Amino acid sequence: MTVTPIPADTFCPGRFAGQVMLVTGAAGGMGLACATRAALEGAAVVLADINAEAAEAAAGGIADRGGRAIGIGADITRREDCAAMVAAAADTFGGLDIAINNAGVMDGGRDGPPAPMHLAGDLYLRRTIEINLLGTMFACAAELARMVNQGRGGVIVNVGSITGLTGSAGTPAYVASKHAVSGLTRSIAIDYAPFGVRCNSVNMAATQTPMLERATEFVMSKQGAADAAAPRAVVKSAPLIARASTVWEQAAVILFAASPEASYMTGALLASDGGWTAY
Repeated sequence: MTVTPIPADTFCPGRFAGQVMLVTGAAGGMGLACATRAALEGAAVVLADINAEAAEAAAGGIADRGGRAIGIGADITRREDCAAMVAAAADTFGGLDIAINNAGVMDGGRDGPPAPMHLAGDLYLRRTIEINLLGTMFACAAELARMVNQGRGGVIVNVGSITGLTGSAGTPAYVASKHAVSGLTRSIAIDYAPFGVRCNSVNMAATQTPMLERATEFVMSKQGAADAAAPRAVVKSAPLIARASTVWEQAAVILFAASPEASYMTGALLASDGGWTAY
């Protein structure tokens, strides 16, 4: 018997009333699920994404449901874009209370697929580290500057991965980048507790997103291909809950960590992984 996913229309009325939230990578997947539910729970939400048109369309969809939201384009690997998305939150809604750093990649795009370390190309290595680590650092820096200057505390939730808690086959840059995000999360929690800022990460296993679809497509394309140079990896077959999670299941955990219900939680690396890291 499997565990039934949380319904997509679940929300807690008023939980984020009066709060301003910024979500990166918000045009789809977990980012959009977080932004949508948070808006239903009372937050004013800035949806930031490298695809500005998609972010604006997603924000429009939230507004059509009665939520307060704007969408903007932002490349988190550019400090000026990170500063601009935080400024948009302050200029439009009056400040920044919560940041969910969800933007990330598993590869370097179609021309930079993941591979074991000695086969990994520069594009895969550089782009994965640049987006997942430096991009998250730049986003956090802009968000923290605003929160410190406001003097009213705040919350940051970094979207990690089980690969930030354990190893994984065939994707060394992704694993390295997500381990770095785990360390960054704890470092921020230590440095900014005196300012009333909490920082945690949520780390999921396979989740039904476009990024997972691309990864699955890549793996399937390589099955049956003989490559004597590639090491043979040992891979777990499934988490204890034997299915991929939905974006709404992950949004529920992310928003819990962002909410006042998690008021005594900081520096935590939450495993929302179906039991993957339990064995």
